Amino acid sequence: MPPSAAKDGDSDDGRRLAVIAEALFLANLLVAPGLAFIALFWLWRKHADAPQLARQHLRQATIVSLWGGLLIVSLSALFLLLGGLHWAWTWVLVIMYFTCIHSTLVMFGMFGLAKAMAGQVWRYPLIGPRLHNETK
Repeated sequence: MPPSAAKDGDSDDGRRLAVIAEALFLANLLVAPGLAFIALFWLWRKHADAPQLARQHLRQATIVSLWGGLLIVSLSALFLLLGGLHWAWTWVLVIMYFTCIHSTLVMFGMFGLAKAMAGQVWRYPLIGPRLHNETK
């Protein structure tokens, strides 16, 4: 067994679930929006008694997915309300959103996946919920 491998089954299960959570977060952003979120949310609710690492990654990925969905719906609606479909600046703003915000979420998702694969905790900057062991 390599030195970085987990010593017990709980750690292996926790790491595996953490990796699945982060992979579903990325799938929700890139491949199967909605479907991957449903699977992620179901895993989060089902594994409330999972090892700490898995619970932390499941919670982070689910809550940040909710924030990402809220951002895309509310900002797109705001852009459409302000400019309508035929105003060129509406599309400039929508494309800028995807270029800046969406790709940043993807980048942080890849970082979260790397942390999960390494068996480390991860908190998404700004919109990620506090870790349970963080002090106020």
